[in-house]
Amino acid sequence: MRNKYFRRMKKNKSRGIQSTIMLVFSVISISIMLILGIVMYFRFSTLSRGKTIQSTEKLMEQAGENLEDYLVSMRQISDAVYYNVIKENDFSDQSDVIQQGMDLLYEANKGNLRSIAVYNGSGSLIAAEPVASQKEDPNVTRQGWYIQAMEKMENMHFSTPHIQNLFDDGTLRYYWVISLSRVAEFTIHGDPQIGVLLVDMDYFSISRMMRQINTLNNGQYYYLCDSNGQIIYHPRQIQISDGIASENSAAAAKYRDGVCEETFEGERRTVIVNTISYTGWKLVGVIPDSTFTHGMINVRYFIVMLMLLMVMTLVIIYRVVSVRISSPICRLNDSVMGYEAGGKPEIYIGGSSEIRYLGHSIQSSYEKIETLMKRSVQEQNERRKSELDALQSQINPHFLYNTLDSITWMVEGGRNDEAVFMISQLAKFFRISLSQGCTVISIKDELQHAESYMNIQKVRYKNSFSIVFDIDPDVCSCCTVKLILQPILENAIAYGVSGMDDCGEIRVTGRIQEGSVILSVKDNGIGMSEEEVRFLLTDSGRVRKHGSGVGLVNVNNRIQILFGKEYGISVESEPDEGTTVSVCLPAVPYTEENRKILEKGHIFNRDEMMNKEM
Repeated sequence: MRNKYFRRMKKNKSRGIQSTIMLVFSVISISIMLILGIVMYFRFSTLSRGKTIQSTEKLMEQAGENLEDYLVSMRQISDAVYYNVIKENDFSDQSDVIQQGMDLLYEANKGNLRSIAVYNGSGSLIAAEPVASQKEDPNVTRQGWYIQAMEKMENMHFSTPHIQNLFDDGTLRYYWVISLSRVAEFTIHGDPQIGVLLVDMDYFSISRMMRQINTLNNGQYYYLCDSNGQIIYHPRQIQISDGIASENSAAAAKYRDGVCEETFEGERRTVIVNTISYTGWKLVGVIPDSTFTHGMINVRYFIVMLMLLMVMTLVIIYRVVSVRISSPICRLNDSVMGYEAGGKPEIYIGGSSEIRYLGHSIQSSYEKIETLMKRSVQEQNERRKSELDALQSQINPHFLYNTLDSITWMVEGGRNDEAVFMISQLAKFFRISLSQGCTVISIKDELQHAESYMNIQKVRYKNSFSIVFDIDPDVCSCCTVKLILQPILENAIAYGVSGMDDCGEIRVTGRIQEGSVILSVKDNGIGMSEEEVRFLLTDSGRVRKHGSGVGLVNVNNRIQILFGKEYGISVESEPDEGTTVSVCLPAVPYTEENRKILEKGHIFNRDEMMNKEM
């Protein structure tokens, strides 16, 4: 009963520590989140608001300069018409010169102009460009641009946008224009008179400039009005003219240049005003408060920074408070990591009963896993050796039958010396083929086996081809799988040089390149197409049909089973140029110890074998 009581007290104490830690962590985290949240929110809000206003001011400054440049160019056109054309000539006898001068100015600026016209003091048309018939009784004296010009003769006057209603060009089209009017003195029959010079600017140019800056979709927009609040351009101009929408342009026209705060239709917004020189027009930028709230991208960074700060704080507190609690777990983890890294440390068993039980379980699991892995490796090695033996057993005995037939034919024909040579070469051939049951032999023995095979084949084919062995001496002392050159040489004879009438040549070379042995069999026979080469090592049916009894696929499989997938056979060939078959093997010194390792079917470590030899 007492032991149960202490165990219960220990369990409750553990729960109390866990609850205390969780409570402390929660209070600290929430406090930090609230403090940083409030401070950084206001900081980001102020920063975002200032950057938005600053970028808007720069954009409006650039747009204002563009509008001023455009209006100045219109003033210059008006000055050129007035001072260079009208004032210098008499309408009574120099009307052609006046018309020609107006025509030149119009043609030079017709991209921005709609018309140029001169009216006398009674409102009658004196000259116009382009030449068009005036509409019946337009009564220009009642129009605003005419009245403004006559009332303030010393100034130029820019009107609000309106439809041009003075001329009929026969297209039945209506154009929106802004009229630039001024009082003009001109001469008729030598008598000075006063009238009005009218330059109609194409409203599309100003509209295009304003549309270029009204590209944001966050509620922010820009409009243009005159000094009385009459709207010249507005992105919702049609809705305003139809009464669907409204704008606080009358109040904006009275604002000084700079940043203002206003409330319009229940919405707080920031208004930036920039006055256009010479005209009194106001370029107004409107930024609703909703734009600032929606545009606070920096809030995301605030959240990230806050989370990082919270994590760092929790990690530090966890490290200080729980070091004693986590020490047994860390020691257990270190021992497990050491075991997984390849060492054989003892699994730590200590700390609380739960950690001790976990240590015993891990140690027991590792012991079982190690036993299973050893069994699996042994089974895999046995399976690989069985696969090697199975592939080796596929050697077709037809070569032996053909050779014995050739010997019988020689004996019957009295060619005893040739028969003796054939028998001796056949004995050497099968001595190396058997190799006392070994699968791995030296390259020297494999080359001897290949020479015996080729000596027999040259007799069979009546020396219709030549064979050359060009072998680096260092190659002969390396390991190889036996019987890998015979199938390649058999293919070179049967499908390369057998029908070439004493001009066939087969060359066998051996070199060591970058830690690998490269054995190559090259013939000058008929070669193969690219498609045949591509399928030669992937289509076992094709190879066995056209190759030796073992075939190139068999040879390639035996090499890769013993040495790994990075080794094997590669083929290069061109029609009528010949074929080169290359065998890539690891440069492993042939020793009895290395042979036994490879015979067991074990995937070798070439560096280890090289070190053992040295």
